[in-house]
Amino acid sequence: MSPVTVSRALGQLAAEGLVVTRPGAGAFRAEAHPRTAAAGDTSWQEVTLSAEGGAELVPRSVDASGVLVSLAAPAPGVIEFNGGYLHQSLQPERAMAAALARAGRRPGAWGRPPMEGLPELREWFARSIGGPGGAVTAAEVLITAGGQSALTTALRALAPPGAPVLVESPTYPGMLAIARAAGLRPIPVPVDADGVRPSLLADAFRATGARVFVCQPLFQNPTGAMLAPDRRAEVLRIAREAGAFVVEDDFVRRLVHEDAGPLPRPLAADDPDGVVVHVCSLTKATSPSFRVSALAARGPVLERLRAIQVVDSFFVPRPMQEAALELVGSPAWPRHLRAISAELKTRRDTMTAALRLELPDLSLPHIPSGGYHLWLRLPDGTEESALTSAALRAGVAITPGRPYFSAEPPAGHLRLSFAAVAGAGEITEGVRRLRAAWDEVLQ
Repeated sequence: MSPVTVSRALGQLAAEGLVVTRPGAGAFRAEAHPRTAAAGDTSWQEVTLSAEGGAELVPRSVDASGVLVSLAAPAPGVIEFNGGYLHQSLQPERAMAAALARAGRRPGAWGRPPMEGLPELREWFARSIGGPGGAVTAAEVLITAGGQSALTTALRALAPPGAPVLVESPTYPGMLAIARAAGLRPIPVPVDADGVRPSLLADAFRATGARVFVCQPLFQNPTGAMLAPDRRAEVLRIAREAGAFVVEDDFVRRLVHEDAGPLPRPLAADDPDGVVVHVCSLTKATSPSFRVSALAARGPVLERLRAIQVVDSFFVPRPMQEAALELVGSPAWPRHLRAISAELKTRRDTMTAALRLELPDLSLPHIPSGGYHLWLRLPDGTEESALTSAALRAGVAITPGRPYFSAEPPAGHLRLSFAAVAGAGEITEGVRRLRAAWDEVLQ
């Protein structure tokens, strides 16, 4: 075997405490350590973690199950219809590796970056959010470590613990987890094929006194809906009259499908009054480990966002920011976006055709032209949990719809992702396995 392999093996053994290495002498078996004592009693922590002032006990547990569904790796042989990121074959690994290598050689690449982020990267995000007309400036952009981190910063900045926050229904479970972990109360506002319903949004603001509304106007997760043109200005007007912020989670703009046509601008590009706090990221279009994103806002709220981010994490590591600049400035970047645009359309069409053939009883109300998943309604009376368990036994991991609702759901649903699988063949096989699970549940 090669010296590199030997070196890695010794490093792993040393990390596990099985060998010790002595420079100039060699590697030696480590002395056996006595067994550790029996585990102590940690039951006291249940009281401490739940206590909220005086003798009153208020549950403060954080439920990450809705997030872990799309992060946990499936068992070998299980087809991943519950993934939230591009399959490794779709990730621009060569381009990212080359960008990281070039970034590491830049002068000062390992020094401390500006707290707000590298000026050139802030400028790039500003152009991508506001367009060439300068609707958003670099001074209004903060670089953050992934969309989840940006959403966390935004909600902490905009709403105090105990406050209501309006959310689309259904919506991204990770955002619901953020809100609840911050002590906020998510209040659902229903979404239809054209996005959030403005009349119900106005009603929710009046009824709750909320000062924040979180939405995904483009290819909403999980429905895939796009906010209709006539609703865009209405949503901003309603929020402005309520004295409220709109947190725009623009999470999959770079995962548009080949047949989508021109996309609407972000809401932030049409908002001169600082109503919109915009969140966008490079992660979905690259790799789950390429966690570079941006927050854009104007007015006094920008300083609060900046202060919270600095307190929480200081800054995004400079090598990652430099690598992001190298990546988006390279010829490989537009080629990659074109390639995944075509591939995601192919995968969407493959899954749609397979579902209509194998599972015609499942309702597919909307076929999106962007994003990486389909949202299906189950027939009345179908148990999501039973179908999810049967599917896993059949060798396919799916996502139940219940975690996407902040209140009682109107029906059972499934979200099926077509981005995390190896290709069209695996999609077809996964739907076939799902049909077997469906037949098992109906027996």
